[in-house]
Amino acid sequence: MSEIAGELARVRSAFAQPTLTLLHQRQAPVVITIFRAAFGRNNKPIATARLHTQVEEHLAQIRLAGETDVPNGSGREVCHRWMRGQWLVRSLDDAGHEVYSLTSHAQQALELVKTLARDRATLSEHRIATILGTVRRFNAEANPDRTARVTILNTEIARLQAERDRLVEGAEIVSATEDYMLEGFTELLSLISALPSDFARVEERFATIRGEILAAFRAEDRPAGEVIDDYLSRADALVTATHEGRAFEGAFALLRDDALVTQLREDLTALLDHPLSSAILGDSDRAELRGTVRLVRDGLDRVLAQRSRVTATLKEYIVSHDDSRDRELEQTLRLVESELMTWIATTGPRASHDVPLLPTRATFDHLRERFHDPADDVLPDRISVADPAAAPVVSLAELMAQGGPRLGSLRERLEQALGELVPAASLGELFDRLEPSMRRPVEIFGLLHLAADHGWEADDALESYATVRHDGSRREFAVPRMPLPDPDLAIDDQQETRA
Repeated sequence: MSEIAGELARVRSAFAQPTLTLLHQRQAPVVITIFRAAFGRNNKPIATARLHTQVEEHLAQIRLAGETDVPNGSGREVCHRWMRGQWLVRSLDDAGHEVYSLTSHAQQALELVKTLARDRATLSEHRIATILGTVRRFNAEANPDRTARVTILNTEIARLQAERDRLVEGAEIVSATEDYMLEGFTELLSLISALPSDFARVEERFATIRGEILAAFRAEDRPAGEVIDDYLSRADALVTATHEGRAFEGAFALLRDDALVTQLREDLTALLDHPLSSAILGDSDRAELRGTVRLVRDGLDRVLAQRSRVTATLKEYIVSHDDSRDRELEQTLRLVESELMTWIATTGPRASHDVPLLPTRATFDHLRERFHDPADDVLPDRISVADPAAAPVVSLAELMAQGGPRLGSLRERLEQALGELVPAASLGELFDRLEPSMRRPVEIFGLLHLAADHGWEADDALESYATVRHDGSRREFAVPRMPLPDPDLAIDDQQETRA
């Protein structure tokens, strides 16, 4: 597949999402308008009968306004079509009543329309400063270099300290321009508008997990413990590995900190009381900013309620389900079926047999009993910690005796052997001439290493190395024979070459 064909496939899959199918249809303006009028910005669940009535009333008013391209049918039929389009979802509230709520796809479409309807600011100083500040903060939190982090923090502390000293000394306060405030409020409203759809996606993920858990329990093709472990792992991944899950965790951590909630309210109040805010923000925008904390709380409550439903499903299954009882019932039914087939094979088609409603009680004269013995549950003795002072004393010589080969000493002995009048014929003969402290097994590897540095090659024959360990024990090793060159022959060869 070519690059452009792959890009086309990705775009087609994006257009197949419910968000774009809602915005792409001819009646999208009418549907979006009804959703905004009925559910508002908080997406509070609405009773089914009430929403049916509201949809019929809104459609009637839209027709009176002169709009001709509107959905046909009753409010119930229209809502059912919207459910099939994955824009509405129907569920039960805490009281057991059926309610409608917008899906994350519908909320994302509403957010996109709201963003496009709002005046969008162009490139400005505020946006560039926001990008620079975000990148700087991101680098300060993610940079693995300790020195770089300290440098970034020192720079920020110095900048803040200089600004504080300037203000304390009575310097002039630079007022924010109207364009700067407009850009800031636009970005803030955009961030807040994305919260409901994020919470709705987390809620829908938990609802999907609940349906899959119920299906797995009913299928009984996996053990209950495996199903529960799968739920726990997926729930943990949902709140840590996805964007909406991290938003949920961040909001949950925010609401647990009373100081952060108070600071958020104070900062929003200060921004709304700014002299330029009245000329920039409308009543709906001010209400949206003022209700930010309530918006987050409502979204968290819905997500926690959906997660509680999943937990209740697990608890109900664990409490009510008994595998052993189910197996006993299945075995009993199979025995009944087997006896019934035997009886039918030996009787006629009109034969009858009286069966008691309840089976007779089984009686036993004596049952073996085994009582609990407390001695079976006695814990083993605790492992005592050894006293460091009782450890044996080890000398440096003993440690070196158990170490690797002494290449320096071996190199000196090898050079001395090559300079003797009657040098050793092989490494094994040289090894036998060494004192016992230099004939450890590991010294064989040292001699072979030095021979490899000189480029010497071994013969096919083997020779014996009589080694002495540091404890005095002896052992022989068979090693390929490594002949040593005769230095006198090497000198004669050099003289012949010069001649």
